[in-house]
Amino acid sequence: MKRSFVIAATLAIGAIAWIGSGQLGGADRPKANEKPPADLAASEVMPSVRVRVHNAQMRTAKIALHGKTKADRKVNIKSETHGRIVELNAEKGESVAAGSVLARLAADERPARLAEAKSLREQRRIEYDAAKRLNKKGYRAETQVAGARAALDAAVAAVKTAQMSLNHMAILAPFDGLIVDRNVEIGDFVEMGDPIARLIDLDPLLIVVHVNERDAGRLTLGALATARLITGQTVEGIVSYVSAEADDATRTFRVEVEVANPEGRMSDGLSAEVSLPLQQIVAHRLSPAVLALDDSGKVGVKTLTPDNTVTFMPVQVMDEEPTGVWVAGLPQRVVLITVGQEFISDGQKVRPIDDATLKPFGRVDGDANTASVPRDDAS
Repeated sequence: MKRSFVIAATLAIGAIAWIGSGQLGGADRPKANEKPPADLAASEVMPSVRVRVHNAQMRTAKIALHGKTKADRKVNIKSETHGRIVELNAEKGESVAAGSVLARLAADERPARLAEAKSLREQRRIEYDAAKRLNKKGYRAETQVAGARAALDAAVAAVKTAQMSLNHMAILAPFDGLIVDRNVEIGDFVEMGDPIARLIDLDPLLIVVHVNERDAGRLTLGALATARLITGQTVEGIVSYVSAEADDATRTFRVEVEVANPEGRMSDGLSAEVSLPLQQIVAHRLSPAVLALDDSGKVGVKTLTPDNTVTFMPVQVMDEEPTGVWVAGLPQRVVLITVGQEFISDGQKVRPIDDATLKPFGRVDGDANTASVPRDDAS
């Protein structure tokens, strides 16, 4: 009995000693789930970005539109009386001068009618003069004098009518132009109002486009515009007309650009890409690489405030050039983040570096609205 008790007590003491030794030894080893403390100093390091000061410039914005060439004047020349075509002086495709005879009708009985009307006019004039003399002597009443006067007026009108009918035998060109169609041949009989030829005036030539409601009010009459025709030809002209009335269907305004075409090399109905100048605006010319999108998809740039805080500013792209894009919507003077903008977010603090000198970005004393660097680059 005593021996068993001694053995049990010995085993219990050994177990307690072994457990105690394990706890003491484990205190010197790191626990598996323990993490090192955070390095707060390292987390406070701000990212570096490169910046540059940009100054705005006055820029004439342009809009590109598709249009078509159009003759300045077009007319369907028609006969003003009836008759047989006896003379044609203009072929289709031929240029004619204003006042030139395009066609002539047979005079037929018209000269005789004119001579008859003139003779009757002389008779009525003699009768009227006699009636006036007799009225002064008391042998003619006032009503008889008035009747003689009316007969004379009718005879004068008949002479004018006969003369006009004879004059209408010659069909004249109303302006300098090009005959694009001829409807008659020698021997054809035409009635009053029948078409004789179609004449168009190609100098100047018009290029017609339609401008939306927003931009129509920004156009200036007399402004210089450029156009590239489908033939590859590039021409310049002036904005000669801006409609004061919008099209009911498209809500656009008709605009005409007048282009000199003295040799008639440009035709009516050609497709054209027209660049129209708008009123001058304040704009910045930037590299496309600095443009960014915000969370809503708006195009803009990231700028720097005086306390080195990143601010996203939306812009409107006004024009594109091989060397950059022109944007509107920025202040006259702005500090632009040029490198590193893709790794920072709006409202974040940064360490600015001058893009030109690669030295810490400095400020100009007294500038309360924006920071700047010792150089001024508006490009």
